[in-house]
Amino acid sequence: MTISGSERVTVRHYVAGGHEHGGGIGRLVGNILGARGLTLRHSMVDTRGPRWNPLYSPLYLLGAMAVMGFDRVTAPHSLHQLHIAGRGSTTRKLILGTWARWLGCRYILHLHDYDYSADFWRRSNRQRRAIRRLFRAAARVIVLGQRDLDLVQNELGVPPRRSTVLRNCVADPGQRNTRQGDEVRILFLGQLGPRKGVPELLDALADPEMSRQGWSATLAGDGPVEAYRNRVAELGLQDRVHLPGWLGAAETAALRDASDILVLPSHAEGFAMAVLEGLAQGMAVVTTRVGAHDEVLEDGRNCLFVPVGDAHALARALSRLVGDAALRARLGEEGRRLYLSGFDIDGYVHRLEDLHDRVDRGSFAVRSSA
Repeated sequence: MTISGSERVTVRHYVAGGHEHGGGIGRLVGNILGARGLTLRHSMVDTRGPRWNPLYSPLYLLGAMAVMGFDRVTAPHSLHQLHIAGRGSTTRKLILGTWARWLGCRYILHLHDYDYSADFWRRSNRQRRAIRRLFRAAARVIVLGQRDLDLVQNELGVPPRRSTVLRNCVADPGQRNTRQGDEVRILFLGQLGPRKGVPELLDALADPEMSRQGWSATLAGDGPVEAYRNRVAELGLQDRVHLPGWLGAAETAALRDASDILVLPSHAEGFAMAVLEGLAQGMAVVTTRVGAHDEVLEDGRNCLFVPVGDAHALARALSRLVGDAALRARLGEEGRRLYLSGFDIDGYVHRLEDLHDRVDRGSFAVRSSA
């Protein structure tokens, strides 16, 4: 896509926490920025800063507004992609969306939340009106699956022609190295807490189904790490279960390469990056039918599904995988095949930039009265 001569359109991605502290959204945008074959200029703008340093959050937001204002003057064809979830993320994007409309900037909303409908209906009437205005004024709304597509069209009033399903992606890590040894390694990646199913995961690991098997588990992520370490000790799992806390991208990649099973027993998700990363690396995946997972995954073929909140069913699934190397290998191979069929970064950026191209050719500019 070009505007005149060699001038390329710039796409700004607005992400709370940026690369290092933006969770799955930050990892997704990091994958985009690192992709080969990009035809546009992509950059990331941090709208919040680290979660544990909230005093500086308003300064990051003001900085994001300054970037948008500067682009309006110096690069008026820029596209501003606002990556949005619920809670504080929506508050920040309401401010940025209002600012964009006042400036006359074109913006795209990319919805990543695990249950945006519940967050939306918990808000006041005034906030709901503002959120509908934010979504309806977007040049395009991107969602992760059919559930959220129904939400933005039926509850938020976004026309079908301006709403698009675009699944997440990850960069190809290559086939995971085949490990030798009797101990099966189980890996959880995500924020430690009830929404990700960590309490029942620990109960499952302590279940008698697992006690006779040879395994170890690593639960890596931020949250109340010390409280969960205490719970591990209460369950007598301290020799088998390790909680290193939050880890960077290189460390988590090394963990995936050294592990056999990726488990994510979430209560709610959009389309979990951790699951997609496990599929990409050929790990056997155990997860739940939440968000867009069952739009993409097939139980017994490329994953094992377990009911939400059912620790004993989770123990049975993990025990089955620990004891059956052939099943682990088959699920891993099929998961990797699924990833290669449409979730690699090259195909993703092609689809994303095609969407940017259609937005740009539509010359969609929102007025402050929207």
